[in-house]
Amino acid sequence: MSLPATMHAWRKHKGNPEPVWQEVPVPSVPPTGLLVKLLASGVCHSDQALLEVEDRPQFNDAYTLGHEGCGEIVAIGSEVLDTRFAIGGKVALLAVPGCGLDTCSECSRDLSQLCPSGMHHGIGQDGFYAEYVGVDARGAVPLPDGVPPEVGAIATDAVLTAYHGIVRRARVQKNETVFLFGLGGLGFNALQIVHSHIGARVLVSDLRPEKLAAARELGIPEEDIVPIGTSIAEFAAERGVEVDTVLEFVGKAQTFGDAQRIVRPGGKVLCIGTLDRVNELDMKNGIRKRLSFVFSYGGQYRDLQEVLDLIDRGVIRPRVKKGRLGEFPRYLGELCRGEVEDRVALVP
Repeated sequence: MSLPATMHAWRKHKGNPEPVWQEVPVPSVPPTGLLVKLLASGVCHSDQALLEVEDRPQFNDAYTLGHEGCGEIVAIGSEVLDTRFAIGGKVALLAVPGCGLDTCSECSRDLSQLCPSGMHHGIGQDGFYAEYVGVDARGAVPLPDGVPPEVGAIATDAVLTAYHGIVRRARVQKNETVFLFGLGGLGFNALQIVHSHIGARVLVSDLRPEKLAAARELGIPEEDIVPIGTSIAEFAAERGVEVDTVLEFVGKAQTFGDAQRIVRPGGKVLCIGTLDRVNELDMKNGIRKRLSFVFSYGGQYRDLQEVLDLIDRGVIRPRVKKGRLGEFPRYLGELCRGEVEDRVALVP
């Protein structure tokens, strides 16, 4: 197919906290990868943080934003031998696929999402708020036919991060009782992973009535939903609930403190939310109860494969609406103000 020479993209420029809508060259196809025409790119709270970040030496002075992407393959690199990839095929894209080298301190430990030398799409290097992107084949997962591109895009972070944290890091089991703080873009997907996929009992807390209503619609019983304004510690104590694992998808001082109070001795706290950058850890409580605090970031290739399969089979149903790529600043503002129900995927 004939490709244009240039395209439009939302760019971050060092020294400017506002995104710039800019005409740039269409990237060439990487020898070990694919040239992908983007069909949808997810909007994330992290985009706002990235617009404000200036102190990371590995970041380019100017780069295309967007770390959640899904698109159609338009060219395949000469060194790609994977027969799953074909012109016209659709793929979901990992923002940080890792370099994959045995000599890499992170990739060699199965921590590709922490790889310092591999590509970081939309995180200091060119990402997915554009019409085309060049990606390494290591970061492209074939999209099942039953998964729309907008869902495939947000699955690469909003579902993937929750899944990796719950399944790989916290290792939540069916026989556990779980407490979930926060039913936002990641938290509602986390609820479905625990309730619909794992089958564990999950108690939920959120400050927004519509989020709690969504939990009821999912099948969470009324006795496992904390009424707004109720003390979390009193709620758990009155019901005699022994919480094995807390999923902290908020990260405020209040929720992190409550998590430490309600988790049972020998329990776990999974930390993913970061609304407060610094929170206090009660050392005496943690030692006395022998608690485990687990932090998690992103996910891996096999996680995204499993996530897309669960979505394709209807086990997880992410909620996402579509918007126009050209209106990215508007949707980012709405997301940061809490005016978006869950997630938004932008279409070029």
